[in-house]
Amino acid sequence: MYDPRLVPRAIGHYLAGFTDGEGSFNVSFRPRGDYRMPWKVSLCFNVSQRDEVILAKLKRYLACGTMRQRHDGVWYYEVNNLTAIRENVIPFFDFFRFLSAKKQRDFAKFKHLAILLAEGRHLNRQGVEEILRIRSDMNDGGKRRYTDEMILGAFEKSSETTRQTRLDEP
Repeated sequence: MYDPRLVPRAIGHYLAGFTDGEGSFNVSFRPRGDYRMPWKVSLCFNVSQRDEVILAKLKRYLACGTMRQRHDGVWYYEVNNLTAIRENVIPFFDFFRFLSAKKQRDFAKFKHLAILLAEGRHLNRQGVEEILRIRSDMNDGGKRRYTDEMILGAFEKSSETTRQTRLDEP
């Protein structure tokens, strides 16, 4: 079992400080035609940087995640597995805390979202509405591929398709 207390303190504090400035905690929505819900909801912790050394240390000391290099030469470290987020990422940053109020706020919301997803609350419209409310001011609103209206509108289309299918059945 992962234990952040085993991470050397100087390294843990350095990585937390680095993440405070460069890291991001996100919730994403991806359209899914083959899913029982119109969206796949997932959490992601990531950090990008031109120099891979610090990202490799994050991967090593968080004991999870993946690294890849984008076509522009920037390295990208990410953790998007809910179990790894709950068992490694959250305990690490609970132990090695952030100094900035903004990152503390985003991390608190991220932890709340992790609980909601673990409880399966993302599997119904009401839960998705709650997730959207929580994400609204994470990362200062951030750039979003799908608006809240698009996400919630897909539920209307999904229920209309289900209703039409039932009407067409003999």
